[in-house]
Amino acid sequence: MTATQRIVIVGGGTAGWMAAALFARFRPAPYAQITLVESDAIGTIGVGEATVPLIQHLNQVLGIHEPDFVAATQGTFKLGIEFVDWCRVGNRHFHGFGDYGEDIDGVPPHHHWLRLHAAGMPEPIEHWSMPWAAASRDRFAPPQAMNGAAAAFKHAYHFDAGLYAQLLRRHAEANGVTRIEGRIAQVLRDGESGDVTALNLDGGREIAGDVFIDCSGFVSLLLGRTLGVDFVDWTHWLPCDRAMAVGSARGGRFTPFTRSTARAAGWQWRIPLQHRSGNGMVYASRHLSDDEAAATLLANLDGAPLGDPRPLKFTTGRRARFWEHNVVAIGLAAGFMEPLESTSIQLIQTGLARLIELLPSGVIDPAIVTEYNRQTITEYERIRDFLIAHYCLTQRDEPLWQECRAMTLPDTLAHKLATWDASARVPLYDLESHQEPSWVAILTGQERLPRGWDATAGQTDATRLAALFAERRDALARAAEKMPPHDRFIERTCMAIAA
Repeated sequence: MTATQRIVIVGGGTAGWMAAALFARFRPAPYAQITLVESDAIGTIGVGEATVPLIQHLNQVLGIHEPDFVAATQGTFKLGIEFVDWCRVGNRHFHGFGDYGEDIDGVPPHHHWLRLHAAGMPEPIEHWSMPWAAASRDRFAPPQAMNGAAAAFKHAYHFDAGLYAQLLRRHAEANGVTRIEGRIAQVLRDGESGDVTALNLDGGREIAGDVFIDCSGFVSLLLGRTLGVDFVDWTHWLPCDRAMAVGSARGGRFTPFTRSTARAAGWQWRIPLQHRSGNGMVYASRHLSDDEAAATLLANLDGAPLGDPRPLKFTTGRRARFWEHNVVAIGLAAGFMEPLESTSIQLIQTGLARLIELLPSGVIDPAIVTEYNRQTITEYERIRDFLIAHYCLTQRDEPLWQECRAMTLPDTLAHKLATWDASARVPLYDLESHQEPSWVAILTGQERLPRGWDATAGQTDATRLAALFAERRDALARAAEKMPPHDRFIERTCMAIAA
C-alpha cells in the first residue's frame, strides 16, 4: 500500500474548509492524513456571497442536500445578475444562467434577435431568456420542476460565506479532518529541494506535511511570502482596488438575482439573503476616497445599515504560478478577481478539483505542476477578459470610465471583440468559464452591436421569425407566472431556523 500522504491546509474560511471537505471526500484515510491549521485570532475575508451554478456540483459530491445547504447558510436563490447603469445611466441588462433558445434554421438565436432589433424591435434579448422571465417577476422554482423550454436554465445561490465555512467545517471534521488552532511562527523548508517540510506554531508545536495547500488569504504565507512567487498585477485592466462592505436590513424586492449598479468611480453590489442584504462598493481609490465610497454605499441601501462599512484593499491579478514545489495556493492566496461576476468561489472549487485530479499519491512530478499551472493561468485569464469587457464597453463620461474605454486590451479580448463586431460570433478559447450566451448578454446589454450577423438568419421569413420570438417570450412568461414567489419558495422548502 502507498504510504499515507500528509496534506496540510493553511488557513480556514471558505477556501480552507472547502479544501478540507473535498480532500476528505476524495483522499480519505488511510490514503491521506488531512490537517487544517488556522487561528481564531486571524479574521477571514469574504468579498462576496454570490455564486455561479457550478457550486451545485460541489455540494452534490459532498452529499450536502440543497434545502439543508440553503437553510444552514441563510441562503437564497440566484438566476443571474442585473446590471444597472453600466453602459450609461438608465441602461439595464441581465446576465442569466441560461440561453436564448434553440437554433432557428441552424443559426443561434441571437443572430435572429439582431436582425429583429435592426428592424426596430425594441425588446431586449433577455426576453428570450427563462432566467429573466422568472427573475423579473421575483419568482423561483428549480429547473427540474419545469418542462420544455422553461426548464432550460440553471441556478446558483446567495449565502452567508461565514455560515458556509462552518457547514463545510462540520462536514470535514466528521470525515476525519483534524483542525489545529494556532498561529504559524515559522515555515520550515528542506535545504536541498526547497520543499516546505513543516510549520512551527507559536508555542513550539510542529506540523509536518508532504503537500501544503495555502489558503492564507491575501498574505499568501506559503506561496508568496515563503516561496517568493511573484504577483502578476492586472490593475491596468481592472482599475478598482478598494471595497467597502456592509450588511443591511432586508428591504425592497426579494430578488432571485444579484444586482450590480455602476457608480461614478466603481460599482455597488446588492445580494439578498434570508436574514439581511449584503452590500458593497467596489471602487478605484485614485478617483474616490474611502469616505466618499462609504457615503455612496450608505446612501444607496434598501434597508437600514447593520454596522459601519468595512474597508478592504486589494490588487486584482494572480500569482505567476499557483503550484510551486509542494505548495499549491487556493483562493485569495492564489489571486484576486473582483466579485463582479461572482467567480471567487468558482476559482476555489475549480482549483481544488484540478489539484485532486492531478495530485499523485507519491512523488510530485514537474510535468504535473506545469500542467496545473497552465490550466489555472488560462482559467484566470479567460475570466479576466470577461470582467474587462464590462469595463471597456461603457459609454459613461466619468474619468474612471473614460480611462476604461481607452485602455489597450489583452490580445485575446481584442480578438474576441473584433470577431464579434464583424460577425456576431464569439470565439471561445480553452477553459472558458463563460460561454457564448454569457458574452451575448454583456455585449448586447452594453450596446456593443456587431456590423453584421449570420447571412442565413436573413433568409428566415420575417413574419415567421417575429411569431417565433413572441411565442417564446409569451411561453416563458406563462411558465414564470406559475412559479411561486421567491420568498414563498424559500419559506416552503429551505427556511433557516431562527437563532
